[in-house]
Amino acid sequence: MELAIKIFQFILSISILVILHELGHFLPAKYFKTKVEKFYLFFDPYFSIVKKKIGETEYGIGWLPFGGYVKIAGMVDESMDTEQLKQPAQPWEFRAKPAWQRLIIMLGGVTVNFFLAWIIYGCLSFFNGETSFDTAKVDAPMNYTSVAKGMGFQDGDKILKVDGKTQNNLDKLALDVLLSDEITVLRNGKEVTFPTNDDGKAMAFRDENPKAFLTPRFPAVIDSIYNPKTLQAGLKVGDQVVSADGKKISYYDEFKETVQNNAGKNLKVDVMRDGAIQPLVLPVSKEGTLGLASYKQLQKFYETKHFTFGQSIGRGFTRSIESLTYQVKQFKLIFNRKVQGYKKVGGPLAIINNMPVDKASDGSVSIDWTAFWGFTAMFSVWLAFLNLIPIPGLDGGHVIFTLYEMIVGKPVPQKVLENAQMVGVIFLLGLMLLIFGADIFKIITNKF
Repeated sequence: MELAIKIFQFILSISILVILHELGHFLPAKYFKTKVEKFYLFFDPYFSIVKKKIGETEYGIGWLPFGGYVKIAGMVDESMDTEQLKQPAQPWEFRAKPAWQRLIIMLGGVTVNFFLAWIIYGCLSFFNGETSFDTAKVDAPMNYTSVAKGMGFQDGDKILKVDGKTQNNLDKLALDVLLSDEITVLRNGKEVTFPTNDDGKAMAFRDENPKAFLTPRFPAVIDSIYNPKTLQAGLKVGDQVVSADGKKISYYDEFKETVQNNAGKNLKVDVMRDGAIQPLVLPVSKEGTLGLASYKQLQKFYETKHFTFGQSIGRGFTRSIESLTYQVKQFKLIFNRKVQGYKKVGGPLAIINNMPVDKASDGSVSIDWTAFWGFTAMFSVWLAFLNLIPIPGLDGGHVIFTLYEMIVGKPVPQKVLENAQMVGVIFLLGLMLLIFGADIFKIITNKF
């Protein structure tokens, strides 16, 4: 059931993005009286699932859910149909239109993608507000794992700035640190700035959750107990663990680590209850757990900011730019030889696996619509950026050739366009096969 919901969300999100992107090309093409031969959701090599011709355009749904396309008459595109181009240009063909009109047609898709992200982010800010963990409210220093220490952090550091900027949002702080060049911390009462070590970033990317190296610290106060054996041993909700295995416990992460180190054993602990110390012996499972949690106290550090309609318009734009900025910055980690971020790159199967779902306490699974629209907005602005990369076969490649024509005053030779398009299509197909192959390899090696 969970997999089916994830697949449904993926197809729905991609369908929305592709249809609107292609409409961004289709509508200006029709406005400038350019013939559009096909409008397809998904690709249709050899056959299509559904197709119907209305007027001069064939509308259809392909079977390969990797995107979609509009086939515009008189244009060198991924179909590589050059027979039409051997004939004299007709007034209704793309190649017969002025360069400025062709530029608008080619930029229409990425423009729609960006405005879609802007609208979605604006609506999310207006209807839901934005909830974040405010690290400025936490008095205790962060918990730095061995990964964080590999980047240059030390126990007791209080993060002041990342690349010269203050960041109090915990989710963004972890990502900012991964993408940073230098960190400023308060260490032993002094401000210290150090460069972030790529070796530590490489360790972070090898973890299932790359951002887990940085977590807030809080007292080991028990607020939930799920294991009957732990209850029978005498632990109660509200108890604060002050020592375990003979070691002083100040924070919950220290207690959790001690529990894990005593997997399958009976663990001696002291808890503070009603102002008095209570000694207990707790049975730790073979997996190194006690079946309890201590997270409700963190709720006081969360805050939700609400926006008026007017504010949400500006906020939607800002969030779109922030999303794009973060994704562009991640490129340097993908190509970093030490970090090897490319190993985290995934294709459609990886995206499906990471689609957000809402899991209820009874085990049922449903769509988390807030997370779904957030993902769709993020993916929309990402597609806008990718399509602007100046590679033949993408919108960016066509834009570069058109700008060249507008600057130089004469079009790029037809043969050059055809060869460039062929090279671009081969490159993109090879990249697609590589990414899809990486997905399959992760499934085989159980690394999803």
